[in-house]
Amino acid sequence: MPCRLTPQFAMPGLSRAVPDTACRYLSRMGSSRFGLLHLFLTAYTLYAFALRLLLIVRSWEQIHHSPMTLLTIFGLGLFYDLISGLYSAIPFTLYLILAPRALFVSRWNKILVFLFFFVFFYLLGFSSLAEWLFWDEFGTRFNFIAVDYLVYTHEVLGNIRESYPTTLLLSAVFMATTAAFLVFRKWIALPMAREKGGGRRPFRAHLRQGVIFLLLPLFAFVSVDTSFTETLPNNYEQELAENGLYQLFHAFRTNSLDYGTFYKTLDEPAVFNELHHLLKSANSTFTNHGSTDIERMITAKGVEQHPNVVLVMMESMSAEFMASFGNKEGLTPNLDRIAGDGLLFANFYATGTRTVRGMEAVTLSIPPTPGCSIVKRPNNDHLFSLGSLFKEKGYDTTFLYGGYGYFDNMNDFFSGNGFDIVDRSALSKEEITFANIWGVCDEDLYRRAIKEFDRSHNNGKPFLGYLMTTSNHRPYTYPEGKIDIPSQTGRAGGVKYADAAIGLFLKEARQHPWFDNTVFVFVADHCAASAGREQLPLYRYHIPAIIYGPGIIKPAVNHTLASQVDLTPTLLGLMHWNYRSKLFGRDILQPDFPPRALIGNYQKLGYLKEGYLTILNERKQLHQYRIIKEEMQDTVVVEESPVKEELGREAISYYQGASLIYKNNLYGWQ
Repeated sequence: MPCRLTPQFAMPGLSRAVPDTACRYLSRMGSSRFGLLHLFLTAYTLYAFALRLLLIVRSWEQIHHSPMTLLTIFGLGLFYDLISGLYSAIPFTLYLILAPRALFVSRWNKILVFLFFFVFFYLLGFSSLAEWLFWDEFGTRFNFIAVDYLVYTHEVLGNIRESYPTTLLLSAVFMATTAAFLVFRKWIALPMAREKGGGRRPFRAHLRQGVIFLLLPLFAFVSVDTSFTETLPNNYEQELAENGLYQLFHAFRTNSLDYGTFYKTLDEPAVFNELHHLLKSANSTFTNHGSTDIERMITAKGVEQHPNVVLVMMESMSAEFMASFGNKEGLTPNLDRIAGDGLLFANFYATGTRTVRGMEAVTLSIPPTPGCSIVKRPNNDHLFSLGSLFKEKGYDTTFLYGGYGYFDNMNDFFSGNGFDIVDRSALSKEEITFANIWGVCDEDLYRRAIKEFDRSHNNGKPFLGYLMTTSNHRPYTYPEGKIDIPSQTGRAGGVKYADAAIGLFLKEARQHPWFDNTVFVFVADHCAASAGREQLPLYRYHIPAIIYGPGIIKPAVNHTLASQVDLTPTLLGLMHWNYRSKLFGRDILQPDFPPRALIGNYQKLGYLKEGYLTILNERKQLHQYRIIKEEMQDTVVVEESPVKEELGREAISYYQGASLIYKNNLYGWQ
């Protein structure tokens, strides 16, 4: 026989008769003030389950559909949901322990608790919306990108407002919150009514009940990490089994990782011996300032040349967008024409998935150390950099950015490493024809760049212009009428407009006297997306790199495996420069260049060589995968065992060596 809730606490709109098990559960929930905590955790768990279900449906084509896989996703998901819920409940638990009975049974407490749960339900709704949009953009639960977004709220919130119908979405969240509150309001009132009608309980009784809810998250903090989900072979499945809030705090905790503490290591002498071997080339000689010093003299053949250099770092320009890599949509006619007339590197990889990682690799030529990028770290000035090298050769060096350069610490980093700064704040109103939250349109940036180049040329100085574009970024807005795709209709429009702006830039540049003595470098900062079934999906790192200079650079296609750390040494090699170097990259065009690529995210560090991908993770583990097939839209890999020790040693030496050199201030400019 089903039991019945008393009329006082029966829920409107629901049957008075409920199953006996549910009835007893609801009665226990309301037996003391801690029934509110049970309700809090129940609501949070139901929210997390519903969100996970929606994300599974959203990603159905990317995961396996076996009952065991789905059971594992939901089982591990429930585990992380409960831990996340317990973390979130700590302040509320303390209140339930400490609140005196007189306060707890008062009218003011009832108002306060009702308000608390209304806000709680709204935050759940808002969080589900934020996670859905984040998944849609990045294919993951909250991670280190979300941590960065919490820092730069102006740009992030502006991007959301310009990309989505925020008023409509937030109104829907408010209505859903109101509905949830109306359903649960009598369950919320039940524990307070029970305590008011019951006898006085001593403080130690509250403490005894509440302490378990404080000890459980403490135990989880010291004993639980994200490793449990790695039993699932597919990265999408791992992400689905995780909890967004848990991942957010985990990313915050691990945003700065010491390599020696978290990653597999070798003895330091062995690391530097291996590193010297990896960096040695036929045209270099180590200066022998010590066993931990990687400085060497690069000696070039031929006469040293000093052309102007314009380096354009293109926002999110994946290789897959270009016809040169098989795209049939006609999005990049200008880049494809430049690729045909210049030197195209067809097997070139980004070191990371964020703009600052691309900047770090090209500017410093250093592997991606774990945690946040060096661009965003303190004490990152006066490093051995592209800017300092060109400055020493007598160049004007300018970093130009269409947005505000405080974002991601760009202005501080570049100004501290040999560059003058021109960002959005330096542009007059007349120079800005179109802008969105990320910055001025690419055409405006290029027009200002040409003014800077004219100034240097008129002063008789060669110049290095380092441009960072913004138009190929959500919300994908740009001046109307420039291309045949309307503004704010998606990524394809952003790509095509960015390409059109490059075409107009070069057309204008040809009219200036410095053009014939200028080398243009076009390279992406990272790919347009980072999610994939693998831990480090290779096709999400494949980017174009083109060095173009009519009469200076001989057209060719180079198929050597390389990454962004190699761009600067290759550029300097083409100009036949003699220079001292601490760069980790090498000249791709030298006969003894070792084909390999360094890729990673803020935790996983990858080393691609000889058809194998070696991955170091933050639990001192090393895994190796053999690449079976790689395409523009997917990578098929098979785990290989045993590990090739030579490749593992090289991977560790690159990453441990880079971390030691940076940490010990050995990468400075002298």
